[in-house]
This record gives sequence, C-alpha cells and structure tokens, in this order.
Amino acid sequence: MLDPFEAAADVFGASADQVKLIFCLLVTYPLGSLFIRIPPTQPGLKHIFNIVITIIFFFPLLRLQVAFFQLLASILATFFITKYVRSKQMPWIVFGVVMGHLTVNHVIRSMNNFSYETLEVTSPQMVLVMKLTTFAWNVYDGRRTEADIDGDKWQLAKRVVKFPSLLEFLGYSFYFPGMLVGPYLDFAGYMDLVNETQFKDLKIKGKRGRNMPDGRKRVAYRKMVYGLIYLGVFVVFGPNWSFQLTKTDWFLHQPLYIRIAVHQICGTTERMKYYALWILTEGASIVTGNGFSGISPTGQTMWEGARNVTPLEVELPSNWKTSLDHWNTKTSIWLRETVYKRITPKGKKPGFSSSMLTFFTSAFWHGTAGGYYLSFLTGGFITTIGRLARANFRPLVLPAPGKPPTIAKRLYDIVGTFITVLLLNYTVAPFMLLTTASSMATWARLWFYGHAIIAGTLVFFYAGGAKACRRLQKRQALKEGRAKKEDDASTEVATPAEEKLLTVPPPLDSIVPPPGQ
Repeated sequence: MLDPFEAAADVFGASADQVKLIFCLLVTYPLGSLFIRIPPTQPGLKHIFNIVITIIFFFPLLRLQVAFFQLLASILATFFITKYVRSKQMPWIVFGVVMGHLTVNHVIRSMNNFSYETLEVTSPQMVLVMKLTTFAWNVYDGRRTEADIDGDKWQLAKRVVKFPSLLEFLGYSFYFPGMLVGPYLDFAGYMDLVNETQFKDLKIKGKRGRNMPDGRKRVAYRKMVYGLIYLGVFVVFGPNWSFQLTKTDWFLHQPLYIRIAVHQICGTTERMKYYALWILTEGASIVTGNGFSGISPTGQTMWEGARNVTPLEVELPSNWKTSLDHWNTKTSIWLRETVYKRITPKGKKPGFSSSMLTFFTSAFWHGTAGGYYLSFLTGGFITTIGRLARANFRPLVLPAPGKPPTIAKRLYDIVGTFITVLLLNYTVAPFMLLTTASSMATWARLWFYGHAIIAGTLVFFYAGGAKACRRLQKRQALKEGRAKKEDDASTEVATPAEEKLLTVPPPLDSIVPPPGQ
C-alpha cells in the first residue's frame, strides 16, 4: 500500500518529510479547538493534552521516536537544574547543557549531509532551546528582588516566582502548536493560556458566557489561508528561483546589474517557505487562545502576540533594524532577553561586542554550517553601520517638530529601503547556501557589493564623516533655535495692557531710570 505522504510528495514535488510537517501544522487547527474546550478549571488536562498530541506527532506520524526522547532528556535536565541549582550561574549552566546537546545534533546532521528537506531532531530542538533557556532566566529573575531587576519590564513580567510541577513543565515544553517550528512561548504566557487569566478581566465575553472572546478562529483561519498562499508561491517558483540559481553558468554570464536584480528575486522566493511555516503555526497557536493582544478601537479582538514574521516589513523595510525586528520575531526576543541584555555589564549600555556575541550565538544556534557564520557576522557589521547612519546622518534630514516630512527625509527613506533590501538579500544568501565555498562564490559573482557598502560606510563615518555630521547637527540646531524664537516672537499675542503700551507713549521714568540706579 502506497504511503499517502509519499503519494502527496510525488504530486507536489516535495519530500515526504515536508508533507508530513505541513500535515501536522494543519491538523493542529482542529486540535486547537479541542484544547480550548478544556475548561481552565482543569489545567492538568490541558498539560496532558499537549503531551499526548506531541507524542502522536513524533511517534506514528513523523517516526521520530529517538528525537522525542532526546528532547525529553533536555527538558528533564533543565527542570532539575533550575529547581536545585541556586547560584547566579544557573541560567548559563542550562544554556551550556541544552545548547551543547543541540550542537552535537547539528554536527550529526552535518556529517550525514541532511538537506533542509529532511525533518529530524534539530528543528524542534532549536525551538525547545529557546523555551528552556528563557525559562531558566525567568526562574533566576523570580529569585531576585525587584530592586535588583532594576525596572526591566520584560524580566518583571515574565519571572517565575512559584516553581512549576513536573506536569506543568512538561505541558509547557510540549505545547503542540509551537513544538515543531515555533513560535516559542515563555512559561508565564503558557500558564496564562492554560488558566485563561488574560481574558478574565475582559468586559467582552465569548459565546455562552465563556472567558474566551470571539474572533479567534476568524483570525486564525485567515492566517492559515495566507500561509498556504505563501507555500503555494514557494512550491511553484522555488525550484527555479532560489539562491542555487546564482551557482549556474547562466547567472555568471549575465551583466552585473542583472545578477544583482535576479539575486533579489531569489531572496524573496527563498523566504516564502519561512513565511508559510511561521504563519501556519501562528494561526494554529491563535486557535488555542495564544497571542491575544487586546481589543481594537472598533471592538474587535486582536491576536498579534504569536506573530513571528511580518512579510511586508521584511521585504520593504525602512531600515535594517526594522527588517530584523519583523523577521523571526520570537527568536529576536529570545536573543535580546537571554543573551544581548545578559552579557552586558549592569549599568552599561550594550555596544559592538554585545551585538557581535549575540549574532555569533544566533549562528551557533542555527548550526555548524559556515554560511550561518558568514551571514550573522556580516549582519553584525550592518547593524553597526545602521546605528552610525541613524545617529549621525538621519538627524540632518528630520523635519522640525510639528512640520511635515521634507523632500530630503522622503529621499532618505527611499534610499534607505533600497540599500536595506540589497544588503538583506546579500547577507542571507550564505544562510541558504550553507557552505562557505558556495557562499563566497556567490558573493564574488555579485562583486561583493554588500561588503563594499559596509566598508564604504565605515570608512566615511570613521574617517571624519561622523564629526562633520555632528557639526552640521549643531549648526542646524542653532539655526532652528533662532528660527523658533523669531517665530514665537512674531506670533505672540499681546495682552490688553501690552496693547495699550504699544499705542500710548510710555512715561519718561520708564525710559530714564531714577537717580541712584
């Protein structure tokens, strides 16, 4: 009997593992509707439901039994380390254990030369690493005083004060909508979801008087449709318009401007598969009640909390930071909260070294392929030039407060978007090509235009451009200050007494001071 997944793979021109993954993501939608029907008064049943569904995914469907037990080992190790180790190094111990385990599996994947189409332990393990390391820091923050946390809103909101039971922790770790490709969920958010505490104070109730507000399914299934559209675009165009095209003789013999243009198209096509997976799993999370973000002015419920990507902001970003903030959003939050802010000494602002260590951690988390390190190292330098441009050049084109954007500001935004798109697709190519040799060959065929932009910008600012921009900023501030004073003087409304002084000559003693003064 022909395996239905194999048959579907033949029809769509994909691997059986990819078809299985999409099937699991789609079946989480009706399963999410079952999950949400378990009353919040029975949280244990919700934890068990998560564990059972995840077991079904890993055993009969995906046939990843060994992978399941590997994940379970990391989960149990984290549970006992966070429970019994009370030192300040506890979060870093968890980080070393789970990241080390992940790295071993990345090495095994590399040695077996698995393609990205092969589904094995590293994909769900990467999501689990985010969960477990975040949990460790949340427990650590729960053992600190509020004064020691120093007003960090995220750390205060997410800290774990009451240590969970093993069942609660297993339910959190095996939360089924985000188990395979994310998005990850912090423990406080998971317990809010299970207990439905985020809905208890709402004035708007759902059907039959439930705490769960309406509108969840409408948003979730719309996400499902969007995800399937992105998936369809990738299936149709992906085989011919990927970064693999840059390795062909046809690409090599095109003029440079054609190569650069084609490279941008390939970058967009490559990202379609990520859009599809992340939006599908976002919708599945929303079905369970995850991602609620409030009530809109029109009275509709909003579900943005589980979002992991905003495609339009990635494809047409106003700057590099905007693109990063809207791409793999949950991973960016994880890196910011568990690495970027934690490696920065207390009382100091994160700098270049913090950024580079964070990018290196991201590359290390993704795997051992040289392309990851090329991408993230380059991304670190782009972050630096973005900060330099924002701090030194951008203020020169900003309109005065209350004034409409100037032509210079609009031009700055257009040029910024154009350069960001060029740098984005240049930087992510090694991430998709994986090997260092392929990545360097593709960059060479593009004449290393991305590195030329980076180097040129750094030379400009460090060779005197930054100082020149600051001088211009000071002149502009002085000029605007004088203009504001003149404007205020010309528009000032006189009081009745002042109007009298303007029409009646002042007395002599107001002009000539009395003797002795």
